[in-house]
Amino acid sequence: MIHPLIKVVRSQAEGEHLGIYSVCSANRFVIEATVLQAKKDGMHALIEATSNQVDQFGGYTGMTPAQFVTYVYGIAQSLDYPRGSILLGGDHLGPNRWRNESAEEAMSKARELVQAYVSAGFTKIHLDTSMRLGDDPGDADIPPTPEVVAERASDLALVAEEAYEVHPGNSSPPYYIIGTDVPHPGGAQEATGRVHVTSKLVAQQTIQLHQEAFRKRDLQSAWDRVIGIVVQPGVEFGDGIVEEYKPEKAVQLSRLIEEYDNLVYEAHSTDYQTGETLRKMVADHYAILKVGPWLTFAFREALFALAYMESEWLSAHKSVALSNLRAVLEDAMISEPVYWQDHYHGDEHQQQYARKYSYSDRVRYYWPVTEVQAAVARLIANLEHSPPPLTLVSQHMPNQYRAIREGRIKNTPQDMIHDKIMEVTELYARACGNSLKSLQ
Repeated sequence: MIHPLIKVVRSQAEGEHLGIYSVCSANRFVIEATVLQAKKDGMHALIEATSNQVDQFGGYTGMTPAQFVTYVYGIAQSLDYPRGSILLGGDHLGPNRWRNESAEEAMSKARELVQAYVSAGFTKIHLDTSMRLGDDPGDADIPPTPEVVAERASDLALVAEEAYEVHPGNSSPPYYIIGTDVPHPGGAQEATGRVHVTSKLVAQQTIQLHQEAFRKRDLQSAWDRVIGIVVQPGVEFGDGIVEEYKPEKAVQLSRLIEEYDNLVYEAHSTDYQTGETLRKMVADHYAILKVGPWLTFAFREALFALAYMESEWLSAHKSVALSNLRAVLEDAMISEPVYWQDHYHGDEHQQQYARKYSYSDRVRYYWPVTEVQAAVARLIANLEHSPPPLTLVSQHMPNQYRAIREGRIKNTPQDMIHDKIMEVTELYARACGNSLKSLQ
């Protein structure tokens, strides 16, 4: 059977506008919605963990790569979705978490990170060694040279190959993504209106230097499994703005990849693009579309709507303890501002507004907080026990109201949350076409 990622690459080389979207999230509801979308479409689901979410020490989710795999497979099993249809990716794997340490120490931990991911069964590996390390020579504000970046990436590729050889039970060898010209992680901190596009020269240099570095380490077989390069096609989002893809600004970059039959582009921060711009990106060979904050943004929208319904519907019932979700969430963000304080600016009102409604969606870091989890559970339990009237659903979640009326979902909080998130995954699925249907 042709690996789904290879099918995407071959389809693009043959002139078909087909792609795959990659869901970067550890949120249970997001992963459930992703699986439900894939199940509905008869497609594979590509789910990725980032190096700050999941690492050998637990990351900010508290999960190691092996634990993340178990977590995702458990969700798939609960939804009767075959684990063989799950594709697992590791994003930005490299020394970023330890960039303030010496190069020797940081790269040692990065090797352990890559080894842990590949050993756990991740097969899509993005190698990112673009960051300056603690004792790198030169100005502290200048990143390492492209040659150093490529050499360090090949170092990690060697570790990945060795890890796969030790664990041959994995379904396929690693497929690699190179390149690091990416938008600011999680969205821009302010709107500039001057989002750059990766130059043709930089993309060519990235490919050439990585190929040479792989060859020097006798990694030709691994190079044959390099399927994508990360570039910036000119997309970005900030607190309240979205920079949409403009094909005319990326013509040279888009045409360049046509010279490489074995490569496609991977685009990060495609969140909040329209269905039409996503379709244009896939047509221009940005065949791997990364999405994350938009999905948890939709999750937050669903929970806030349900909280409004809970208050309207159940506040007069003295025996019912309301979730007070919005207040609990705000308290959690104020108590531990580390995840948003460097991203949200302005006066107190502007920061309060951003904490709730920013496209950057820094609120996603607070759903795992114990008190917030308890409030979400109470909200769901309250509305399960006393479903809101359809007139109230129509007011706050009109699309889900129609889905209930048409019999596509039930009037339950879980179904409405999933359906809200799937409004986003549906756009990506349609933009990518149906190239990933199971060949079994």
